[in-house]
Amino acid sequence: MNDAVIIRGLRLWAHVGVLEWERKYGQWFELDINLYLSLAAAGENDDLTKTLNYADVIESIRQLARQINCQTIECFSEQVIQTIDSNYGVMPLEIELRKCNAPIAGFNGCVAVRRRRD
Repeated sequence: MNDAVIIRGLRLWAHVGVLEWERKYGQWFELDINLYLSLAAAGENDDLTKTLNYADVIESIRQLARQINCQTIECFSEQVIQTIDSNYGVMPLEIELRKCNAPIAGFNGCVAVRRRRD
């Protein structure tokens, strides 16, 4: 599948982390999503019902982020995939979920997990 709906840089405040304060107070995450599906019918007919409404995808993931409380970004990423599956059906996808400020002394970067399903 060469077509995709792509969402980049979705910022989410979520209660995820190994440290208790991370789960209690929360922190920023950033998510990229590639959802692979045929876009031909939507492109030919200018018909929203023939594609995936990315605004709905974004809102469903925001709702998840408001509710989740877990230790690992792996668990958070699994919940993102399950949310997409339950709302839009199983499809090929790739996500990258980044913890924007990992609490590691002397480290100013981010850490991430990437998940792909064909």
